[in-house]
Amino acid sequence: MGEKQTKLKNHEELSESVNPKEIQTKKNQFQQVAINVTVGNEKKHQLNLLSYPWGIFIDNDKSIYIADSWNHRIVKWKLHSNKVKIIAENNSFIVSDETNILVIRYTDKNQTNQRIIISNIVCWGLTIDKNGYVYASDYEKHEVRRWKQGDKQGELVAGGNGRGNHLNQLNGPTFIFIDEDFSLYISDSLNHRVMKWRKDAKEGIIVAGGNGQGNSLRQLSSPQGVIVDH
Repeated sequence: MGEKQTKLKNHEELSESVNPKEIQTKKNQFQQVAINVTVGNEKKHQLNLLSYPWGIFIDNDKSIYIADSWNHRIVKWKLHSNKVKIIAENNSFIVSDETNILVIRYTDKNQTNQRIIISNIVCWGLTIDKNGYVYASDYEKHEVRRWKQGDKQGELVAGGNGRGNHLNQLNGPTFIFIDEDFSLYISDSLNHRVMKWRKDAKEGIIVAGGNGQGNSLRQLSSPQGVIVDH
């Protein structure tokens, strides 16, 4: 079995179903008809095609940055454009390299100036607060840490009490979001819930799910992405 197939199988063993759930904090009514912003077919290595995309980010120009997982690259799609490019810009960006258990900062357009900012971490989720501090979820240690520039260990901000389903524990945290009040929202995937940890809190509160795995309106099934709509 190849590396990619083994990796996917391992994720499937941890959770029977990995179905991303969209978490909202307001009862907004969204348009029910979606539009394609990327395309795909069998030739996944081409620049305008994707292979198992995971994380995404939208900038102020409404360009979409995509972690194109099985192509091992970060790509950028501009709004209303059919052209895509591999990221090579002047602004720095941070990448979670899960297979190599690293988080890396790229700081030049040729991608030659790379610096490991976090090592030995199975990181599924990254976010940055308004002070520029980096938050990283650790899927295997069941915790989230905040990293300031120059930190060696990072500061524990959520979990860190072993794997479990108590309010002070996490179980396979994946994607995360930090709001303006420094409250941290965590996709606690193997607990099938979304947690909110306020700044300096010793435990979180359940804001979605937490009623076992399922498809009812009160349940989630291995939630992944989370974002707060203010």
